[in-house]
Amino acid sequence: MQTQPRSPLKVFQSLFQRKTVRQPISGFNYEQLIAYREEGLVRLQIKSVSKRFDSRRGKTLALQDITFDVASGEFVCLLGPSGCGKSTLLNIIAGLETPDTGQVLLDKRAITAPGRDRVVMFQESALFPWLNVRDNVAFGLATAGMSRSEQYDRADHFLRLVHLGSFEKAYVHELSGGMKQRVALARALALDPDVLLMDEPFAALDAQTRDLLHAELQEIWAETAKTVIFITHNVREALVLGDRVIVMTARPGRIKRDFRSNLPRPRYIEDHALVDAARDVLSDLREEVLAAAEEETKREKLAA
Repeated sequence: MQTQPRSPLKVFQSLFQRKTVRQPISGFNYEQLIAYREEGLVRLQIKSVSKRFDSRRGKTLALQDITFDVASGEFVCLLGPSGCGKSTLLNIIAGLETPDTGQVLLDKRAITAPGRDRVVMFQESALFPWLNVRDNVAFGLATAGMSRSEQYDRADHFLRLVHLGSFEKAYVHELSGGMKQRVALARALALDPDVLLMDEPFAALDAQTRDLLHAELQEIWAETAKTVIFITHNVREALVLGDRVIVMTARPGRIKRDFRSNLPRPRYIEDHALVDAARDVLSDLREEVLAAAEEETKREKLAA
């Protein structure tokens, strides 16, 4: 007899109950991450990247001289005001756009096009409504030469990892927003990329679901040891998730400050130490948000 999927409410209740007592994240080795940095085991290198766009309003310099390295297994959050070029930088790392100057290296090889070693997770889950959850996760695996049974075994593994193992036969319209993003995350992880690129994947979710997924993502990252670049506008979200929080300036986007966080994991949005750290980051970010607003006001006056 086929087991019926649990309701989203019961899934969320079980996850919240599991999070009431803080436990160390299994598999996470922060000392090893520090060793990677010290030994120069760099996975991703962004070198003097600049990008300009032409439009009817004229030339816009989106990014200017962006340079930073990302260690293997590191979780880096990009934080900045709207329009500062965060998504443009992510697209360049993904190989969807090319920089005007500079280059991006993955394992010392220049990125010139999209590849299976990088997977992007967008704000929208981008799931196929005519496929069930398992088939959505397995969709990209056929190109890897896997048999159907191997595809399903791999899909089932990652669905269990995101706590949706009992929803493999469900369709997209039967899922909540948070569950859709979990399926999208499982699909990205099933491709086994070297770098996971996440463009505000939780921005459209309610606060409770977002906080829950913060805890889940920390666990998944610790278990998979993926290198992650995560874009957000939310200071606390960045500090909950990131080993580093890179604050970008208003357009043209440059690196204003690179915060390194040694706060213990798992982290939660209400942690006192995290709230204190957020004040420091927010002071830098607020200056850039105001600068972006002033620049937009000037543009509107010139266009009038």
